[in-house]
Amino acid sequence: MSNPSSSLTTASQPGPAADAGGSKSAPRLRTRRKKHVPGRPKRSVLLTVLTGLILVYTVVPLVWLVISATKTQEGLGDSSGLWFSSDFALWENISDTFSYNDGIFVRWLLNTLLYVVLGAGGATLLAILGGYALAKFNFPGKRGVFAVVIGAVAVPGTALAVPTFLMFSKMGLTDTPWAVIIPSLVSPFGLYLMWVFATEAIPTELMEAARIDGAGEVRTFFQVALPLLAPGTVTVLLFTTVATWNNYFLPLIMLKDPDWYPLTLGLDAWNNQAQTIGGDVIFNLVITGSLLTIVPLIAAFLLLQRFWQSGLAAGSVKE
Repeated sequence: MSNPSSSLTTASQPGPAADAGGSKSAPRLRTRRKKHVPGRPKRSVLLTVLTGLILVYTVVPLVWLVISATKTQEGLGDSSGLWFSSDFALWENISDTFSYNDGIFVRWLLNTLLYVVLGAGGATLLAILGGYALAKFNFPGKRGVFAVVIGAVAVPGTALAVPTFLMFSKMGLTDTPWAVIIPSLVSPFGLYLMWVFATEAIPTELMEAARIDGAGEVRTFFQVALPLLAPGTVTVLLFTTVATWNNYFLPLIMLKDPDWYPLTLGLDAWNNQAQTIGGDVIFNLVITGSLLTIVPLIAAFLLLQRFWQSGLAAGSVKE
């Protein structure tokens, strides 16, 4: 005699589902989700689209500049902006750019190099010294200095243009290269960047070990701290170099003599010749000069890129 409880238990247990014809279907297997592999970046469609748009926005003007530099003055108006014309005149345009108006372009190039070496180089040196001192030394008024630096970063350069011009005018330094070099020595953003970088990159234990070994502050800075600051130094140097190389507004209000113009102001003067009566229309030379102007910046970024990737963990301390 069968047990009723066992039969009820057997009937209540779930079994394979039956279809309309009475046949049993196979149970469904749950698919496992793919786990994210550590170290492999996740794919994002939105991020890919945004990156593509930024790439197009960045590359298209550069492509237009390169293509337009290969055209003559007539070819600029007779052909499409993003395609070559029938006459390839790149080398002729480069030769005319350097020889036009008694080679004034070479003078502007040397002026720009002078402003970059003295202005951007001096700004980088001051940022290194100031950032190291603010990061590793305590002194009265340090918080006040921090507030001043942050405030200086927030103030745009155009707001200080008129006071700077009036100050240099009273000192008799306008229309001289010092009117461009001296303001370029002040880089609040570079100082703040080196301050933050030196705080993390230079271990206090390493400095104390150097002092115990008998090294003075100057020797500790040059032999211990400065090599660790190499990535930050290169970053600040590139920022100040680009800012000085592309500086337009400051030379515009400070300089009147074309012999002291930088490349930005000189090319603008060439561009404005078309608006004057009897002036030469040399848009092909303006475009070619603009292409030659950005070549040194691209070369600097490519040559100094390895310094960004190396030495980023130089300040690590093994506990």
